[in-house]
Amino acid sequence: MPKVVSNSSPLIHLSKIDLLPILDELFDEIIVPEAVYEECVVQGGDRDDATTIEKTDWIKIKSIEKENLHLKRAFLKDVDEGESEAIVLALQESADLILLDEYDARELARNHDLNITGVIGILLEAKSLGKLENAKNHLENLSESGFWIDDELYKKVSDQLDKME
Repeated sequence: MPKVVSNSSPLIHLSKIDLLPILDELFDEIIVPEAVYEECVVQGGDRDDATTIEKTDWIKIKSIEKENLHLKRAFLKDVDEGESEAIVLALQESADLILLDEYDARELARNHDLNITGVIGILLEAKSLGKLENAKNHLENLSESGFWIDDELYKKVSDQLDKME
């Protein structure tokens, strides 16, 4: 199974639509840096999505190594702390995949030759592998849960999901 690092957005939004377990079906383990755990669980307080993330046993927290802190600081010019730590951790761990949704973070990760997917990619992959029914409903729930998706991308993804039915 591939080594996967995640930022907070995919975990939070998949949890909000009750699809966090799909990550466990697709990957053995998800590694998150401390800043992502802080954002998802500690700052999430008693929200249902924070509790769900906290209770998973396949999300592992890993620290950024001291020698990589300069890289984290450099990345903070372009992205937030969780994104910065996630990208540094993916590089540090030679991750096969990083889960990111935000445009600037994805661009930074691409500039460092990381393989990237996000919530939409997870939905499409799960559907293509037959692990997800009613994917269009999940896409709709996702947009209603506060996940921003461009109208054009929404239509494109919806059409792709139609073709998989």
